[in-house]
Amino acid sequence: HEREHHREISELAAKHQEEMEKLRAELEKEQGHLLDELQQQMAATHKAEHEQAQLQSQTLHSLELEALRLTLHNMHTSQLELAQANLRKEKETALVELREMLNDKRAQEVAILQSRHQLERERIREQCVKEKEGL
Repeated sequence: HEREHHREISELAAKHQEEMEKLRAELEKEQGHLLDELQQQMAATHKAEHEQAQLQSQTLHSLELEALRLTLHNMHTSQLELAQANLRKEKETALVELREMLNDKRAQEVAILQSRHQLERERIREQCVKEKEGL
């Protein structure tokens, strides 16, 4: 009876050992699947984070380019306004110089005409005096 009992215990122990091996194999298989899933999820998460970082980088780059474009546009506008102001000043200066030159020329012409008029009056007066003497 004792031997039978030891044999049953041995069989149960062997069966238990077999079931433990089977469960251990299933557990290792399940762990392998879970590990694969976890690696896939981590890879997907890493890919998503990388794409998000790239998108943020592109967005930042786009914003920086837009800021540079606006700065360049503002600088260009300022330079155009400055150039227009300089051209306006040059135009005004040229007009003032032209007006002065025309006024000087007019004054010279007036002086010449007055001089001619004076000479003509002198000549006519002399002619009148000669005619009176001749009479």
